Amino acid sequence: MKKNERATLLVVIAAGISSIVVQLITIREFLAQFHGNEFVISLILFNWLILGGIGTLVAHLITPRYWEASSSRLCRLSFILAALSVIQIYSIRELRDFFFVHGSSVGFYPTLAYIFLTIAPYCLLIGFILPYSLFVLRAETPDYSGTRIYITDNIGDITGGALFSFALVFLVTPLKAIFIANLPLVAASFLLFSLTGKQRKYLKIIPGAAITLLVLAAGIFFEPFSLAPSEGKLVHYRESRYGRIAVHQDNGQYTLLTDGVPVFSTQNQSIAEETIHYPLAQLDNPQRVLLISGEGGIMKELKKHGLKTVDYVELDPGITAVQFKFGLIENIEGLNVINQDGRAFLADSDKIYDAIILNLPEPDTFQVNRFFTDQFFSLVKRHLAPDGVLSFSMEGYDNYLAEPQRQKLSSLYNTVKNHFKHVLLMPGLKIFFLCRDISIKTDIPARLAEKGIIARYIRGYYYGNLTKERISDLNNLMDPNTPKNSDDSPLLMRLMFSQWFAKFSTSPVGFIAGLAGLTIIYLFRIKREEFVLFSTGAMTMGSEILIIFAFQIFYGYIYFQIGLIITVFLAGLLPGALLGDRLREGGKQILVLTDGLLITLMGILILALKIGGDHLPSFFFLVFGFMISLACGFQFPVALHLGGGGNSAVTRSFSADLIGAACGILITSLILLPYFGLIWAAAGLIFLKLASLIVIGAHKA
Repeated sequence: MKKNERATLLVVIAAGISSIVVQLITIREFLAQFHGNEFVISLILFNWLILGGIGTLVAHLITPRYWEASSSRLCRLSFILAALSVIQIYSIRELRDFFFVHGSSVGFYPTLAYIFLTIAPYCLLIGFILPYSLFVLRAETPDYSGTRIYITDNIGDITGGALFSFALVFLVTPLKAIFIANLPLVAASFLLFSLTGKQRKYLKIIPGAAITLLVLAAGIFFEPFSLAPSEGKLVHYRESRYGRIAVHQDNGQYTLLTDGVPVFSTQNQSIAEETIHYPLAQLDNPQRVLLISGEGGIMKELKKHGLKTVDYVELDPGITAVQFKFGLIENIEGLNVINQDGRAFLADSDKIYDAIILNLPEPDTFQVNRFFTDQFFSLVKRHLAPDGVLSFSMEGYDNYLAEPQRQKLSSLYNTVKNHFKHVLLMPGLKIFFLCRDISIKTDIPARLAEKGIIARYIRGYYYGNLTKERISDLNNLMDPNTPKNSDDSPLLMRLMFSQWFAKFSTSPVGFIAGLAGLTIIYLFRIKREEFVLFSTGAMTMGSEILIIFAFQIFYGYIYFQIGLIITVFLAGLLPGALLGDRLREGGKQILVLTDGLLITLMGILILALKIGGDHLPSFFFLVFGFMISLACGFQFPVALHLGGGGNSAVTRSFSADLIGAACGILITSLILLPYFGLIWAAAGLIFLKLASLIVIGAHKA
């Protein structure tokens, strides 16, 4: 291998490391800025892949006609790429309040546009660099293998995914991670330029490298300032393995935020009283309470009931440490802090409780939705005493209950009513569900007075806000025909999605129709083997999203395993591409066989989900992910060989793979999963691959 070739491949590997780390950090930044969920994550990945595909096509259009490929230009582009990674993160943090009202929620289309604009420069350039590096190599070796570049890029992606998931996210802040991830790119680019032999230009590259390193270092220096709130001051900041933890102080009040969402405050008296006293007022002498997540002031209210034990389950140990440090929760007698996923804790426990209180946000993610399904309520029922009570809350309303919200509440009502004889909704700023097998008492102040418990907010405002008529009206609005919410058919996710659009008087139909139209036009313009890669990209990313969501549903958000899933999907592409490159002469027959294998694997997943569900071992999902990515990686070199292997074939193949992956993400996460559930989402990916099988199988070689 020539020195220039080795140095160019090092640049490709380093660019892969940088791009994956920057992508994962970008996702976390958008989550923090937009209180994001899987829908927002899908928009990020969709834009990332679409822009990368456009960058790849641009490389084909301007090289070599207008911009001859050279090692020196590749080096300069790499320096710009490294600097753009810092600028991108600062743009996401600083421009949100410029385009949108501070603290306001943002609709689907503004979110989509903001994501597109802030990540466009970096994504276009990363898409451009991969084929451009191939053109640099082909300037010296005209028949240089495009598959080799694909394999080399996979090595960088795998390294970047593993580096971030198992090291950087635990050890450093986002801008420090970007600095570390881009050091190999700066070094590899400098090495490549030093081998060009152009000594006069050699001095010109030193300022470029120095400026790039200065930008990366400046990112670290100014990072604390970029996290400062617009009101009050930042008194604590930490990047946990589960997300960003920040504490803001304003006028003596502390507010804890996770990923930009306020979850604890020292002045939440009304919510704390309602959360605790509504359910515990139903019990004559409660002794054992399970609290899944908490609220500021909640322990103070629990203490009034003289409980024997309080098991407080909070997933992130970093959150509980901050709560105690800033006095957001009180260390009361009998308190047991358990840092574990709440559903996993119940599944492994044999404890019986007098009350189980969920203090969770609305189920706008699959991670939270799993606490509001038929399967979870069945689990809760097994852990409650005969007269026990379950309580949880949803967003309230003022005077009018919008139809999407009514359907959401109705679905929850019908789901939990399947397990409890009595279910009552209590209106207010939050709508509280009280669920038990014996009658539910609505005169909460009278019950508290009988027990000698003082609750100032409830005593002063309850009768004015919660009249019998208002309680009756809300419960009578529940629609008995609304389907129940389950693990494998998450109706609440679809309703929350619809509610997001209804809130801003918009609809996803226009976006979906426009995307479908552009996709159809694109599909009519590509070759058969490119359609195979399009469907393969969609299958790969669709399966990855499907497995991550399935793992969240069944096991909860355990960071190590999800990081491992992502890395496994990246790792399977590499041996698949190596094997496919060796057997590419098989051509059409190889594509037909691998399409059949992908369909078979997805069929096995459907059977496993139907039969095993949450009893499947985590190892099953890892093996499935590796096999899917192995088969998908196998197809790229074969399809590239059928396309001729020239510069045009390489860029068109890269683009087909990226655009297909983008469509797979969007279709799976925004349409198939929320509207049809896990089983039919997997079936949808099978139908896509059947189309690919028909297209390539019917073609006469």
